[in-house]
Amino acid sequence: MDEGPGSPTTLVVSSPRRTLSLLRERRASDASSLSLNHEKRTSAAPLAGDHGPKPSEVYGFVGSITTVIATAIYLVWAYTPQPWLHSLGITYYPSKYWALAVPSFVTMSVFLMMVLYLGLNFLATPPSYSPNTIYDEYSREPTAFTLFEGMEKPIDPISDVGIDQINHLMFSDTNQ
Repeated sequence: MDEGPGSPTTLVVSSPRRTLSLLRERRASDASSLSLNHEKRTSAAPLAGDHGPKPSEVYGFVGSITTVIATAIYLVWAYTPQPWLHSLGITYYPSKYWALAVPSFVTMSVFLMMVLYLGLNFLATPPSYSPNTIYDEYSREPTAFTLFEGMEKPIDPISDVGIDQINHLMFSDTNQ
């Protein structure tokens, strides 16, 4: 009853060397069958990865389904009259006051957070007359260098353009 190298009965041997050689043969045959299966898969329509969908895709799908179900339950609770809910046997639910209060609170909280964020940015901004609006620790003054005869003028190093130069370029009368 001699079977091929891929069968489980061939691994029952008395020598460790024989076991290693059979394992190597088995791995080689498995690798060749995997490459054949891979060629078949790539020639057909592309399939998803071998390990299934990514966890972020699953979480996104579950989150979207949960949101739709929660919205449907909320709308049924908010718009269904109380006698209908009682006739269905649903007697334990929050007051209808919260159907309007929670969305109002959330809307106002988001609006106030935006106003607070804007206000904090105004507080962190220096006033317009402060030199910090023009110069900071990363500002670079232009450096002067002397040219000798026969030298070409190199490209100026990176520096900030002074506010006086900007004002002269933007607001000076070009006719004079």
